[in-house]
Amino acid sequence: MGSDGVSRRRFVGALAATAATTALPACDGTPAPAPATGTSTGTSTGPATATGSTPGPSRPAASGPRALYLGTYTSTEGGGRGIGIASYDPASGRVTGAGTIGGIGDPSYLALHPDGRTLYAVNEREEGAVTAVRLADRRVLGSRSTGGVAPCHLSVHPGGRWLLSANYGTGSVAVHPVDSSGALGERTDLVVHSRPAPGPGQDGPHAHQIVTSPDGGHVLAVDLGTDTVYTYRLDDTTGTLSEASRASTRPGAGPRHLTFHPGGRYAYLANEADNTVAVCAYEPSTGKVTVGDAQSTGTGPGTSFPAQFAVAPDGRHAFLANRGDNSVTRYAVEADGARLRLLGTVPAGGDFPRQLALSPDGALLFAANQRSSAVSVFHVDGAEGRLRLTGRPFASPVAVCALPL
Repeated sequence: MGSDGVSRRRFVGALAATAATTALPACDGTPAPAPATGTSTGTSTGPATATGSTPGPSRPAASGPRALYLGTYTSTEGGGRGIGIASYDPASGRVTGAGTIGGIGDPSYLALHPDGRTLYAVNEREEGAVTAVRLADRRVLGSRSTGGVAPCHLSVHPGGRWLLSANYGTGSVAVHPVDSSGALGERTDLVVHSRPAPGPGQDGPHAHQIVTSPDGGHVLAVDLGTDTVYTYRLDDTTGTLSEASRASTRPGAGPRHLTFHPGGRYAYLANEADNTVAVCAYEPSTGKVTVGDAQSTGTGPGTSFPAQFAVAPDGRHAFLANRGDNSVTRYAVEADGARLRLLGTVPAGGDFPRQLALSPDGALLFAANQRSSAVSVFHVDGAEGRLRLTGRPFASPVAVCALPL
């Protein structure tokens, strides 16, 4: 990675470690989900202390503890030792630590296989890799090179046969096959974002996300360095990508992360560099993305490095993490997903909220606060989108990703 790219990632709270990822052998097995157990590595959240509305009653209530996995950096001071294991109570939001899955370097972003049996992590290092973990016994199934520097995002194609990853440092996206055990094969494709030229203040392409559209027809990659959203078709036989279209943001926006509305025709783009968001229209037949006008994050002048949207399962509200402002912006979603209306911001409950995630039922919102090494949990009012802290944040070393199941 170029020195400018490294310094910028560090400035906004990320890490591009230079240690090489350890190669781990792949293995077979028949995985099955397992509850979180083990040695506690943190304290649970206490009783609710903040004021606000209670969760809306329209969604089905979950019962019993649910698994929560936590991403971190392992090669930075105060970082974790691997993927954090915890559980949460879906009614109270209380989080309880349950150990660590070790042997995984800098697992800064996590994704679950559609069958729920295998967990995947990036290894955000100079020699980037992706790692698979069987959840039944928490066995590491192996790591594979992404062919790039500092992979910072990954997702599983809905069919479960392909793992997609984005290399921030080298501005490329990779594809790996997934076998029946959940283990990864050698990379089948690597596409470098060589065009267009980098945007203002950028030293090169910086792929920050890769995700499949809700209809399953296209793969979209968001590149902060080129101010571009790329649309690809994935060949489900060969695991190769072919470009279908590309969409440009305004110069210098620095698009970081795109989250789809449940309806599948619109998505919301967080622009890190210019402190804006945009509604994007998506055309399923062609994969074309049209980026709308820049909108406010509600954080005032300057930049707050907006990081990531989370959209309620019912599509009525959207939430945005603002790292510089240490806040979460609330939006009402209108016109079947085509419009965002700013409702205001609330404190994130920690320092530098890097990532947001909703529980499957949408009743809880988790914020991974990198600099305060803690995960905040909010009750979500389904009717009005109000957020209420469930209690004090859960301690988690350099928390950069929360994945509630």
